[in-house]
Amino acid sequence: MPDFAYVGLDTSGRERRGSVRADSSEAARAQLASRKLYVVRIEAAAESDAPPLLSRSLLVRRKLGAKQLTLFTRQLATLVSVSPLEEALRTLSRQSEREEVRRIIGQVHSGVVEGRRLADSMGREPASFPPLYRAMVSAGESSGTLPLILERLANLLERQAQVRGKVLSTLAYPIVLALVAAFVVFALMIFVVPRVVEQFQDVGQELPLLTRLVIGLSEFLSAYWWTLLLLIAASALLGGRALKEEGIRMKFDALLLRLPLIGRLIRDLHAARMARTLSTMVASRLPLLEGLKLTAATVHNRVLRAASVQIAEAIRTGGSLAGALRKAGVFPPLLVYLAASGEASGRLDLMLERAADYLDREFDAFTSTALSLLEPFIIIVMGVVVALIVLSILLPILQLDTLAGGM
Repeated sequence: MPDFAYVGLDTSGRERRGSVRADSSEAARAQLASRKLYVVRIEAAAESDAPPLLSRSLLVRRKLGAKQLTLFTRQLATLVSVSPLEEALRTLSRQSEREEVRRIIGQVHSGVVEGRRLADSMGREPASFPPLYRAMVSAGESSGTLPLILERLANLLERQAQVRGKVLSTLAYPIVLALVAAFVVFALMIFVVPRVVEQFQDVGQELPLLTRLVIGLSEFLSAYWWTLLLLIAASALLGGRALKEEGIRMKFDALLLRLPLIGRLIRDLHAARMARTLSTMVASRLPLLEGLKLTAATVHNRVLRAASVQIAEAIRTGGSLAGALRKAGVFPPLLVYLAASGEASGRLDLMLERAADYLDREFDAFTSTALSLLEPFIIIVMGVVVALIVLSILLPILQLDTLAGGM
């Protein structure tokens, strides 16, 4: 049964857009007439939805980004508290400046106009609205607390955006510093050292060992730098393919968790995100088991994902959240303790939220300390490498001066 896109007017004269499923366009018109809609235009959805090939840039996103989803959730939470859902969605679809965002919100709006629930309408765009998001919206619709649920979702998404921003800002400077240091060293080895060592070719004396090593490395980089780049690219490609194998990826993720600094960072980030998400879902009266299953699907680290699945299975068989967290052995002890306190006092949502806040503060303090140590380490390494290069150039000069002074 095909879909037909339509443009119509309701009894108050407002424009309505959407799609309807019917055997033919006449049957679709009859359905719309039964809804008291005057059809202005109707055509097969395949014809109306498919954009011209050259009208869309290849760089246009086909889903809502994290920032766009957060903004949409916050605006929708504000509008649905003072206006009907259909009107709020229509307002948001019209005010967006991006064509793709208007299309996605328009699809959701069309589903609501057709009589579907908001969560089901969002299911039309699964890439933009994750399962966890739709589950919380569905819970809000079922309990009649959609504005409150959307408010909590907006707070959750904004907090996750803040964490992502902190991670990026924390890693950006050391990465840029390391890249600049590597560029400076390669430039010295490829362009500066060969010009300087030309002066020592006719000396007739054996050059110092350090100078010979630097000259050899410089000659290799000058002649085979493209080979080195190809090897790096090939290694990255082969490594990416290898990580698609579940067994290799599991071992790699386990190795990451064992690293002194990165492992703790990954663990705390996941624990804080899981605690805040579960806190929001418990406060929204969603089943804890469903929240764990949906949260586990969003975890990228395979070891932590397997631990989340094991926790969900333990709770399904009658275990407690704190006991399952303790048995997993990969979560911070504070999260286990506060989860146990929350279950004992009946305030699991509050305790999980406090655990997330504490872990976020720990993350901030840890990244600040790690960054303060990483920056001077990179500078020291760069200084040592540059000093070795300069020393390899000065040693022959000093040797020549010594020989000249002894003659």
